[in-house]
Amino acid sequence: MVQEYQSPVRVYKHPFELIMAAYVRRFPKCPLIPVFVDSEVISESHSEDGSTLVTERRCMVDVDAPRLLKRIAGVDYLYFIQKNTLNRRERTLRIEVHNETFSNRVIVRELCNYSVHPENEDWTCFEQTASLDIKSFFGFESSAEKIAMKQYASSIKKGKEIIEHHLRELEEEGITYIPRWTPPVVPPTATARRQLPPVSTARAIPVHNARDGLSSKDPASPTELLAGSPDDKLDADYIRRYLGDLTPLQESCLIRLRQWLQETHKGKIPKDQHVLRFLRARDFNLDRAREILCQSLTWRKQHQVDFLLDSWERPQLLQDYYTGGWHHHDRDGRPLYILRLGQMDTKGLVRALGEEAMLRQVLSINEEGLRRCEENTRVFGRPISCWTCLVDLEGLNMRHLWRPGVKALLRIIEVVEANYPETLGRLLILRAPRVFPVLWTLVSPFIDENTRKKFLIYAGNDYQGPGGLVDYIDREVIPDFLGGDCMWDFPEGGMVPKSLYRTAEELESEENRLWTDSIYKSASVFKGAPYELLVEIAEASSVITWDFDVCKGDVIFNIYHSKRAPQPPKKDALGAHGITSPGAINVQLIDRNWVLGQDYSMVEKALTCREGESVQGSHVTRWPGFYILQWRFHSSPACSASSLPRVDDVLASLQVSSHKCKVMYYTEVLGSHDFRGSMTSLESSHSGFSQLSAVTTSSSQSQASSTISR
Repeated sequence: MVQEYQSPVRVYKHPFELIMAAYVRRFPKCPLIPVFVDSEVISESHSEDGSTLVTERRCMVDVDAPRLLKRIAGVDYLYFIQKNTLNRRERTLRIEVHNETFSNRVIVRELCNYSVHPENEDWTCFEQTASLDIKSFFGFESSAEKIAMKQYASSIKKGKEIIEHHLRELEEEGITYIPRWTPPVVPPTATARRQLPPVSTARAIPVHNARDGLSSKDPASPTELLAGSPDDKLDADYIRRYLGDLTPLQESCLIRLRQWLQETHKGKIPKDQHVLRFLRARDFNLDRAREILCQSLTWRKQHQVDFLLDSWERPQLLQDYYTGGWHHHDRDGRPLYILRLGQMDTKGLVRALGEEAMLRQVLSINEEGLRRCEENTRVFGRPISCWTCLVDLEGLNMRHLWRPGVKALLRIIEVVEANYPETLGRLLILRAPRVFPVLWTLVSPFIDENTRKKFLIYAGNDYQGPGGLVDYIDREVIPDFLGGDCMWDFPEGGMVPKSLYRTAEELESEENRLWTDSIYKSASVFKGAPYELLVEIAEASSVITWDFDVCKGDVIFNIYHSKRAPQPPKKDALGAHGITSPGAINVQLIDRNWVLGQDYSMVEKALTCREGESVQGSHVTRWPGFYILQWRFHSSPACSASSLPRVDDVLASLQVSSHKCKVMYYTEVLGSHDFRGSMTSLESSHSGFSQLSAVTTSSSQSQASSTISR
């Protein structure tokens, strides 16, 4: 397996030339890196004008490995070839490293770059990438890989320290400024001297103006750097300030996952803090974190969770009887949420509102928690990525163990665990009664082990003693119902009137509505059974628009037109009640007896869509009639060998097979007077799709087919 490393951008607040002077002091050997034994220059060359210097070194490294492993390998030292290309004109240093020892068994590659900061030409940036591929190593491949990664991580941490150490040495020697390289002056010939123009009286701009405190952003300055800072790179100082202290390998996982999202994910990219939560939830296993993050992003897009806080209005019943709310922060600066569960009539709320409303309420709390973490990070000047929850169980009784209520609680826990990992920093459970162990036995198996470790449970009044509440929350913010002085300005709870209860039939009709009440619909595409959608067009020049994500497998997308109405699909037992069976075989709208070119025609060129792609486009209809959008299974070698992780719909209830694909789609028909181009037409829609399309990249293939149809 190939191990890869990608560093954040490390910024030195010193000019490039001074950094280079510090860098060369680490050769031929560096006492600060004991494993770096020695080095020798094996070749050196200059460009004609002296602006470029290429140096090759052979470096000797003493790896901290068990003596037995060294004896088996038959070596005491490892040798690496380092090629440095210093471009003084462009102010860059490129460092390429590969291993000489065991090059037929192990492949080591490293690339480092020093360059000028894009926004401040008196600062220097450093980036580093590396890869390790151990093909064979005397049967000790796993051990060798662990030793190499540990050794490499240690040397990365020392890299900046070494440069700063040599910068201090230069300062002690009185060297605080080194002029930039300038091209050598070639004396003009006698003829050229006679043809020189008059000397200008304009004042020259000093090359070292930044050193003198002058701005170097003058557009007329020849040294002005116009390039901006790339958005897809993370600064090491930014990581420490907003994300916390990470090891070099953890930083690498974050950067690589973030880059992968930017390259492959077509929807809204989550914030770095949220990406880091998924990595922590899977112990920085990149593949596992990527899989659960993709599932969560699909879920968020399908159900428009990003717009939940702005679009969902809490029912009046929740405002009157839900006994929880955000309440200041704990001693660590984490947002504090307090829930008086024992005073809340959970059975009454579920019976009156249904599981749907309770789930939306919990999701809105989590979304608000993410916002508060970002705000507290700015306020307290340190990374805050999770919150503290205080649950008061006084009043908890057997009514809270009502089976449908527990079922709803377990479902809510499952959704939160899957989509909001590592958001709970601490859970304080106060005044736990005797019935609590029963509830805990039912709930705890569904809670992640890392989350369970954050639970602190206090029985009776134990929370008032040493090691209790005051260790985690300041006295001045402890609510009055727990003996504090802070007012609790939230509902006191109480029993929900039975007159507000809804019938079982009403609740059942809305069960799982969060999964179905979405502008997007999910569809399964089976081998030999494509998924087909019928769109009836009453007048020509109408515009059919589409947006779909290929969640699993590869599909072929087609659009057909027919003047004949397809036969209405036969409903199964579930379909007779308006419920679509997720496991039912797709109904074929195109009759098998139809002949292409006679009974129906293809109006768009077939589009092959790969797993993970998001496709948008439109088709201007030429004739009225019946249009069929078809997604067909595409069995190509690329499908089974796809390097993308599965992004299956998290709600799929059946085992995914190799002969099944999944798509999540949305379609809309617009009148010609509302159509203003393939993507701008989506902005005329008021269905909410335009909000998503604004952050989704359209498929170039889909746009091309739309252009052809016009």
